[in-house]
Amino acid sequence: MMVPMGDPDRIEPGPGQESVWDYPRPPRLEPTASHVVVELAGAVLADSSAAYRVLETSQPPAYYLPADDVATEHLTPTTTRTFCEWKGQARYFSARVGDRVVPDVAWCYDHPTPAFEPITGYLAFYPGRVDGCWVDDEPVVANDGGFYGGWITSKVVGPFKGGPGTAHW
Repeated sequence: MMVPMGDPDRIEPGPGQESVWDYPRPPRLEPTASHVVVELAGAVLADSSAAYRVLETSQPPAYYLPADDVATEHLTPTTTRTFCEWKGQARYFSARVGDRVVPDVAWCYDHPTPAFEPITGYLAFYPGRVDGCWVDDEPVVANDGGFYGGWITSKVVGPFKGGPGTAHW
């Protein structure tokens, strides 16, 4: 018999860190001047210093990059759609670099809810589905699980929702 877990113990952030348990619900959208890079198969899929972060309780930030800073020639729309109660309906893209194809590597909101209108048409990438993501030259660790696209750096502490046993958080 499996005993249900309670809420996780928040990790106290150190100097220069944020706890994802201090992020709000509903999520907050904030611009960031951090240098964000996404790579796949030796190609730079995205390179931006004009991104937004979405900050939501228990989840590492997701980064949304303007389409002008994304190598959209490597992206192809898919039929995948998801719905977020806060942002609206997302559509997904596969990436192709040479012979390598990664399905549903990125998503965007064409018609987000009013609070998230600034990210209209911006693209977010799953760091676990590409070869590398960086924030200010720091390699990103992918959020556990296949649903959330959070980017974990040394500046955020958890525990993070997404892995096995965290669905009830």
